[in-house]
Amino acid sequence: MIENSPQLWQKDFPRPGLDAHKYHRGHGVIIGSANYAGATRLAAAACSRIGAGLVTVMSDEAYDLYRTTLPADIMVRNGAVSAVKKVTALLAGPGGCPVGAIKTLATLSETVAIVLDADAIINRPDINGRTAPLIITPHDGEFDQAFSDFQGSRVQRAKDVARHLAAIVVLKGRETLIVAPDGELVINRHASPYLAKAGSGDVLAGMITGLLAQAMPAFSACCAAVWMHGEAGLRIGPGLIPQDIISDLKGQLKAL
Repeated sequence: MIENSPQLWQKDFPRPGLDAHKYHRGHGVIIGSANYAGATRLAAAACSRIGAGLVTVMSDEAYDLYRTTLPADIMVRNGAVSAVKKVTALLAGPGGCPVGAIKTLATLSETVAIVLDADAIINRPDINGRTAPLIITPHDGEFDQAFSDFQGSRVQRAKDVARHLAAIVVLKGRETLIVAPDGELVINRHASPYLAKAGSGDVLAGMITGLLAQAMPAFSACCAAVWMHGEAGLRIGPGLIPQDIISDLKGQLKAL
């Protein structure tokens, strides 16, 4: 079992070239929640802050809400995700995800990395066997609900689910497990109890999506996002709210 640290992933961390433009830095799409829009906003802001060149929130039900409340750098669209150009990574689940939107994930290009959080894990379509990475980011309660048929220790169940789905499992908790389909396992203890706050997981999912959008190798992207998320928790400490994590990323990125 390997402990997470920057030495594992820093060489893979995306750095824009001098000739970079926004499409070089990738396009992350977030499926917007109609019920808990704050979760979507946190995920989208984190995706943008960590470096994705473009971020788009997709929502039919709450289009007007997102159009008037999201930061100016984040685009808002309605309609089919498949109509959005040059998508490199997509996130579904923060704050909930309309069932109709989840079903459209099966129609995405094979080149689009997919991150599933919360309800999108439980209601996921059959998207096993895709070429691009698939990542799920449950906490223990969501994991138990979605994968109740899997037995054994926490580590063993995470490994079995990763292999079964051909997905990277980021099982969040006091000790977060990052598990690849081939059984590779990294454990993250670099974190703070002050991260136990509604919205913290939405920020993490957005961070992972933003790194994937920039074509960072998927396992390294998950390890990097989890470590940086934990580093923010340690640096901020008491009084932390999820927005603070996003703000803290600016200093971390400069240091990296």
